[in-house]
Parts: sequence; C-alpha cells; structure tokens
Amino acid sequence: MTAGLKTIIYPVKDLGRAKALFSALLGVEPYADVPYYVGFKDAGQDVGLDPNGHAKGMTGPVPYWHVSDIRASLAALTEAGAEPLQDVQDVGGGRLIAFVRDADGNLVGLLQDPPA
Repeated sequence: MTAGLKTIIYPVKDLGRAKALFSALLGVEPYADVPYYVGFKDAGQDVGLDPNGHAKGMTGPVPYWHVSDIRASLAALTEAGAEPLQDVQDVGGGRLIAFVRDADGNLVGLLQDPPA
C-alpha cells in the first residue's frame, strides 16, 4: 500500500527562524524556499516547514507515507476510523497530499507523486 515514509512536515510559526534552525541541523540550504513552504532534502528524506500548518490542524510534525493511490488510501484510513483533517490537495506539480488523525490523536499524512 505504501512506498515508505519519506516526508515529514513541521508546522512552524516563524518560517525564517525555523529555516535557520533546520539549515543548521541538516547542514544544507533548502531546495524549496517560498513564503508558504520551505523544503530540505537529507539522506533521502524530505523535511518540510509549513507556516500554515497550525491553521490546518497540524499539532506537531506530520509523517507522510508515499502511496500510489492517495484517494483509495484516504478512503481506507477513514473507513478504519481515522478523522480526515485535510482532504486531497495538489501542492504543486501534481504532488497530492492529505492527512488524518487516528483514534489516539496521531497525525498520519499521505503523499502521492505524479506519474513519472
């Protein structure tokens, strides 16, 4: 069902401060740096900073599982009792994301990249 856990996104209140912190931690500059998202790549992992995350219901970092069919995966999680917090959304270039909250309050993200 998944291609693994390859992305984690942190909700941040001060994008500039968070960008400086993660640049220092990872030792790299971001590959994406726009007012609504800053993204880093490190050891095959995407690390994102979302200044709008708190407003979307993110209470902490959200791990994103890469899936081949985001709508089917979202439906399966919802049927299994998860509460949808963000429906499928195109975040650019055909990349789709969504996230849910499980019964214990944990956030679970789904990510589908466009076909190659």
